[in-house]
Amino acid sequence: MTSVVVIAGGFALWAIVHSLLASLRVKALAQRVLGPDVVRWYRLCFVVVAVITLLPVLAATALLPDRRLYTVPSPWRWAMMVGQVGALAALAVSVRQAGLMHFIGLAQLTAPDPARTGALQVRGFYRFVRHPLYLFSILLVWLTPVMTQNLATLFACMTLYFIVGSYHEEALLLAEFGDPYAAYRAQVPRFVP
Repeated sequence: MTSVVVIAGGFALWAIVHSLLASLRVKALAQRVLGPDVVRWYRLCFVVVAVITLLPVLAATALLPDRRLYTVPSPWRWAMMVGQVGALAALAVSVRQAGLMHFIGLAQLTAPDPARTGALQVRGFYRFVRHPLYLFSILLVWLTPVMTQNLATLFACMTLYFIVGSYHEEALLLAEFGDPYAAYRAQVPRFVP
């Protein structure tokens, strides 16, 4: 049980920091303190900090005492692995549709107006669900054919964060895109096509 508490607590701490750094208030504070040019590099720093601060949680998941919950036998194991490959491919396509350079923060570094490098995406997978990145990430992790207590804890935390985080993200998107996003949100479901 100690592993579960450490992983869940570590992920919760990561989620709080990640959400705070994504908030409009913290971005505005960064602009006031560091100047308006912070818009150029904020997203890239946000991504780097998110990855670096998630590494201890991933390390804990791999290194703390664990126990196997189940192993899916063949041929279902192979079906799950094919599903994972499909989810990973769809995740990569979704990132590309969202704009990879904007997503990781590189487009903002060189753009004439760094605050306007993103666009409301309503093509590809975004025509069917508002959060394909979260949907395909959830499918990718839960199709793991060998499930351990540590993985289940991490995956449950991730899934909860994706669901709760989607509401936070939608508030940011509504603030950024206004009525066009509200209309899109009214027409396209959150996760289930």
